[in-house]
Amino acid sequence: MTELYADVVGQGEALKLLRRAALRPVHAYLFVGPPGSGKSAAAASFAAALVCPTAGEHLSAQPCESCRRALSGMHPDVVSVEREGAFIGMPVAKETVRSAHSSPLEAKRKVIVLHDFHLVRDTGPALLKTLEEPPATTVFVVLADYLPPELVTIASRCVEVTFEALSVKQIAEALVASGVERPRADLIAGLSSGRLDRARDLALDPRAEQRRESWYSIPLRLDGTNSTAAALADEIVAALDAGASVLVARQTEEVERLAEANRRASEVTGNAKRSKSARGTKASKGRSVPGAGELEERHRRELRRYRSDELKEGLAVLAAAYRDRLVESVEGKRAPRRSLNARGALGALREIEKFTRTLQYNPAELLGLQALFARLSVLSPGVGRRPDVESRPAVSPKMH
Repeated sequence: MTELYADVVGQGEALKLLRRAALRPVHAYLFVGPPGSGKSAAAASFAAALVCPTAGEHLSAQPCESCRRALSGMHPDVVSVEREGAFIGMPVAKETVRSAHSSPLEAKRKVIVLHDFHLVRDTGPALLKTLEEPPATTVFVVLADYLPPELVTIASRCVEVTFEALSVKQIAEALVASGVERPRADLIAGLSSGRLDRARDLALDPRAEQRRESWYSIPLRLDGTNSTAAALADEIVAALDAGASVLVARQTEEVERLAEANRRASEVTGNAKRSKSARGTKASKGRSVPGAGELEERHRRELRRYRSDELKEGLAVLAAAYRDRLVESVEGKRAPRRSLNARGALGALREIEKFTRTLQYNPAELLGLQALFARLSVLSPGVGRRPDVESRPAVSPKMH
């Protein structure tokens, strides 16, 4: 593991501020910036520095044991709080307040990293007083993609740290520095939606480009039938499952490393019984491994976020396909049978936008995509349309 903030690309001003702040921290910091800009990575390193005996000022490039545990999510005085649903609900807010008022176990202070604060909604007032005046031993690190007007009062109680959006070039350079070949790095950077974390996962996935092509080809593969719409939805969900295997493999390695670390700790303490329990643990479940519960919960959140990101990116590619083919149709670059009806294409774009908005409510992926593709098929069937449905009137589809 390298020095603190090594995973953060760019953000020079923000990192300078954080390194100074770790020496004499105040009660609360608000990190604001778009997804993938490095907020989470910076928060992990900043939290490590806040609980570090040297405030992260190590004599060597390698972090100390305290920082290593903090960065791996295993330090008892670094608490990561994430929403359980579409928004930060009252149970999470109450648990955050309770945790803020408990004493640190090892370090001089406790650090609470609160993610997705822009989704706090009605629970903001429950957190306001604690954020304004937490115990002297507690520091809040609050992360938000943007700052809604209703949170301005809370934000004014924090030191705001701004994270700029990363350019495609910055993401590509970071991938090249990690060993990805330039042509692939440029392609992956373009698929990453400006998110370095997503780009790094995609770089490990040989099927990333294939999934993009699948989404892009959908408008021309729809033929006006529900059976084809359902088959395409099956194909997309299967591709999501296959893509997630890269993330699952990495998560499995993390569980195995945790089991090994606990086994070694058991040997040091002479606790042979626990050592055997850790050695016999299945990595995919993490049972009987100290700290596995927290790790398993983090892995579930990562997997949900991965699938959500993949769907959003795929829907963006699908929308781009409709826009591109609409332009080609207007400019006469395609044969009439391959062109798209303008009104139907615009309707399709509205349907895609509407479905994208519903993703935050975690709809069933397969059923949602089946319904979306069926609607798109009626609105603007593509080159694959069957002759017997060519003159069929546009009616609301009924799913099989």
